[in-house]
Amino acid sequence: MNGGQDLGGQMGFGPVMPEPNEPVFHGGWESRMLALNVAAGAMGHWTIDEIRHARESIPPADYLSFSYYEIWYEGLRTVLQRHGFATPAEMDSGTSAGAGTTPKRVLNGADVPAVLRRGFPYEREASASALFAVGDRVRAIVMHPAGHTRLPRYARGKLGRIEAIRGNHVFPDTGAHGAPETAQWLYTVVFSGPELWGRDADPTSSVSVEAWESYLEPA
Repeated sequence: MNGGQDLGGQMGFGPVMPEPNEPVFHGGWESRMLALNVAAGAMGHWTIDEIRHARESIPPADYLSFSYYEIWYEGLRTVLQRHGFATPAEMDSGTSAGAGTTPKRVLNGADVPAVLRRGFPYEREASASALFAVGDRVRAIVMHPAGHTRLPRYARGKLGRIEAIRGNHVFPDTGAHGAPETAQWLYTVVFSGPELWGRDADPTSSVSVEAWESYLEPA
């Protein structure tokens, strides 16, 4: 879907102002929100793509006014409600009104460091060879799906070059909606600045996009 998070190349949002010596968290509630997301995700009821889609489905006016962890908060509320763990009223009040969904598994605090170090691999064994090779010229397809996609709006219809083949990875567009897992070849595609932004762009600039095979067609 085309949501408030897909802002590449759009004007009017002001400059990006990095914060000098920015802390990891700006308040205690932010670290708790990260911990809640990790613990809830470890229950095994949704994928990273589903909760990412929940965040990106926040109405644009809200999304653009929320802080980073406010967006995480809203996304977590969405999936907790969707999977029957809590109602909006329960989350607003902080009080349980009855038994909800039973977690498939529980992440113990002592296990968190090891789990985070291990990560969550999404590469899968391929059933066919990659369609494209390094150096191939490709065009990103033009699409405006109602569901989730990782293809940036600003790259659609643009010409690029395959810089690297990243392996066969879980396809997020289906995983975000609870469909059975599928996987596709994943590529790094480099687009020149002028190809994306037009003749006024810095001719020496470029943008690298991680793109699944179905996002691309031969140029």
